[in-house]
Amino acid sequence: MGGDSISSQGEDSCSDVVFSTLSSNSPTLTRDSLSMKVENDTVNGENGLARVETGEINIGPSSSSFDLEVNNRRKHRIYQEILQKYDERTISCKNLKEEREKILSYSPGVWTENVGGLKLSDYDVPKTTCLILIGPRGSGKSSLINRISKVFEVGKYATARAQVSCNSSTGDGTYFLQEYMIPRSSTSICLYDTRCLSGNPNDDDRILYQWMTKGVSHGELVLRSTDDQRLKKLLKHRACKTDFFFSKRMKVNFVIYVANGLSLLKSLENTGASERGYADMVASTFNCPYLSFKDDKPVLVVTHGDLLSLSDRARVCAYLVELLGVPPTQIFDIPAECDDCVTEFTIIEMLRYTLEHADRNYPPKIRVMDKVHKASLSIYMILLILGLGIAIALACDKFIHPCHPHRHGWKILGPGAKHKAPGLQPKIEWHKIRHIW
Repeated sequence: MGGDSISSQGEDSCSDVVFSTLSSNSPTLTRDSLSMKVENDTVNGENGLARVETGEINIGPSSSSFDLEVNNRRKHRIYQEILQKYDERTISCKNLKEEREKILSYSPGVWTENVGGLKLSDYDVPKTTCLILIGPRGSGKSSLINRISKVFEVGKYATARAQVSCNSSTGDGTYFLQEYMIPRSSTSICLYDTRCLSGNPNDDDRILYQWMTKGVSHGELVLRSTDDQRLKKLLKHRACKTDFFFSKRMKVNFVIYVANGLSLLKSLENTGASERGYADMVASTFNCPYLSFKDDKPVLVVTHGDLLSLSDRARVCAYLVELLGVPPTQIFDIPAECDDCVTEFTIIEMLRYTLEHADRNYPPKIRVMDKVHKASLSIYMILLILGLGIAIALACDKFIHPCHPHRHGWKILGPGAKHKAPGLQPKIEWHKIRHIW
């Protein structure tokens, strides 16, 4: 999943190589999240499951030893699967150029599946697939965008595109939404860097709902209700200096959730409420219904792996599987400061996964005939109501004033009149009424 690599010695011995590497560094691997200690791993030839010898485990009154063993085996299998992924990606680096070309040649809808009797022309396919990055403070969203952009840059020493805060506790962070085309000259893929999540459910839900329903636009200012007045005034002053108010609003097609692996490891190894706060925040926002597309939850990227050992990185990913209920194939370990081929391959693999799921969730078009039918029905109803209204008005008018000539626009003209009066002009027999004047 990026960063360190494990050499492969054949398909059958891959798992043994992985654990021999880990055991050389740490004979006893503590897993607080799994509530067990792996002291000896042996493979049962009959059922193919790794048997785990456990240490002290707190068993509740409703738990059985059988259920506990099955649960431990399942968690151990997930851990092995994650470790094996590192080895597989090392081997897959041979196809790095080929996989990169698939992303470079991507156009929206290329991975759309023809299901439900629908074809690509039946879907509302955008010109650009919009992917939005969200995550807590200091998760590394901007660094990840720079790392992704670098994979597709021509020059090895390309300049960083996104502004990165070296110290997340004192840095300004991203207050304005920023759009980045991948690669720069393309119009097929764009990544949106966003302001970090605050941990306040009301603020986060409101902002996420706005992004996912109304879309995002380049240069848009993101304010929270908890921001102090001084900060709001300063940010609005910055916004006045830009000309991004007329940027095109783009609909979000999929979400990339970015989490700090170092902070997750601290949550894993501590049981206190303050230490668990980061993991609880990740779980709360990741499972926010606004971020899902039908049954597809966001792609999860774990950063800061360059500060952790390989075993700790695997533990964090296994912890996220249990915490969020997603498969290991949906979690990508991408350390921002690693330039090896495994990290590059992981980035490409993550983008392909994201784009494939975005293509599968494009909404179908509203058919033209349906639009015409609805428009015709609406016009017909409007005309019918107007016609009934006019008829009722005329009927009431005649009933109230049945014989008043001027009510209907009549005007009696003299013999020498040359102009025409508006409305109906009755014929007057002047020779019969000469005695009047």
